[in-house]
Amino acid sequence: MKKIVFFIVLLITVISCVSTRSTLKNVDDNAPDLVLKKDNTFVITLFSTDKKYGYDPDYPVNIFYRNTKDEALNEIRFLNALAGPNGEKITFTRLETCCPFPTKRSDMGAGFLNVYELKWEGQKKPVKLYLNIYEKGILMVPMGLSLKKG
Repeated sequence: MKKIVFFIVLLITVISCVSTRSTLKNVDDNAPDLVLKKDNTFVITLFSTDKKYGYDPDYPVNIFYRNTKDEALNEIRFLNALAGPNGEKITFTRLETCCPFPTKRSDMGAGFLNVYELKWEGQKKPVKLYLNIYEKGILMVPMGLSLKKG
């Protein structure tokens, strides 16, 4: 009997941790597949005009690329393509994982966003970007950033 009660409590806890409805607003399963450049960064040709893109957990940068096994690699491919607003070299640090959401692209049925802090010379305050490796979307440069030259 104790095992059954424990199992039910565990099941309720697990279910309550992940919402059954995604709050992500910019998922696009019809987005073109990402392409790699020779320097192992993603080809990015578009610049976002939405202030929330990448900076808000409901509007993360969706960088699904073939599978989620290369999580850090895909994030680095995106971040290494970026530069500061005037072409400054950026440095980045992964701060945390947050914001669970339901997804079919994960064995556990849930995905998480990774939060990165970006810094560059002359910057007043570091910026935080939310990256999502589980879903597809149109890949763009977030407002206030640029593409690395060359």
